[in-house]
Amino acid sequence: MSDEKQGGAYLRASTIHDRVQLGEGTTFLPGPKDPSIAPLISHVLEHGYVILPKIFTPQQVSLANSELARLSSLSSGPASKGGRNPFEGYSTKRIYSLCDKSRAFDCFPIHETVLKLNDYFLQKAYLMTSFHTVVIGPGEKEQEIHTDDGLIALPRPRPLMGIGTMIALDDFTSTNGATTLIPGSHLWPDSRRPTRAEMIPAIMPAGSMVYFLNTVWHSGGANTSSSMRRSMTVQYCQPWIRTYENFTVAQGWEDLDVVPKRLLQLMGFSTHDFMGYVDGRSPRAGVEMRKKRLLEWGAEQKRNQTSKSKGAEEPDEERDKSRL
Repeated sequence: MSDEKQGGAYLRASTIHDRVQLGEGTTFLPGPKDPSIAPLISHVLEHGYVILPKIFTPQQVSLANSELARLSSLSSGPASKGGRNPFEGYSTKRIYSLCDKSRAFDCFPIHETVLKLNDYFLQKAYLMTSFHTVVIGPGEKEQEIHTDDGLIALPRPRPLMGIGTMIALDDFTSTNGATTLIPGSHLWPDSRRPTRAEMIPAIMPAGSMVYFLNTVWHSGGANTSSSMRRSMTVQYCQPWIRTYENFTVAQGWEDLDVVPKRLLQLMGFSTHDFMGYVDGRSPRAGVEMRKKRLLEWGAEQKRNQTSKSKGAEEPDEERDKSRL
């Protein structure tokens, strides 16, 4: 009997030996390599990132910018008018949960090239972990240099937890806040610390994407221009970065007020720093927001039903009048 069978269905020790280590910073389990993107994979393995020029059409970018303008004129979340802390950026506007805001954004997380890259670097059934706009206004300062797995307290070399991307809705330039990153920093040990002098801007035209491992040191750039820099970020994570049971969906929202607060936290109605947010808010606030929307939706459905019923009755009323 094989070791895997002896250990049960959940023991797959062989996968440990299939892992690839990149320098002293990152390990990952390679997936299928599509030959059409082999040069892109090679670039990511060496540098930690790759720029994908103009992978989205001008029409897709134009529609996204139109929807962004519409959403910006509404109350579209707690950071839609400006950041709440230095990391978000006080002159940077963010609209979270784009999948819940408009169907105009659906094409961006599922671009074929991006998914093929993810199929290689992430394990099967990976997830999208974040999808929101990042609009850096004039005068915004450089963001703190960070890695997207910085809240995961594991030493390097550590398993690749996810992928970060930035999608340019405007041209990214050296002066308007283009994302900056340090090539090769995914290879570094914990003892190597980043410096601003090592960073390069991801200069690219609108419709392009910069794709990077989340062990790469990077930041939003300073916007010293007179124009805003519109963009979106899509981030993906390994499929196993989640609870076994999804309590936030399984638990009835009508009972939340009687559940002990500590139990609610354990069930996921809580955040780890900002991880686990709902539309930029705490999960509990997100539930109340959703309940309000459901009530409004229900009222609208009832009004529509009433209008249809009245419309159906009108012909009968007209017939009655004709008989008089």
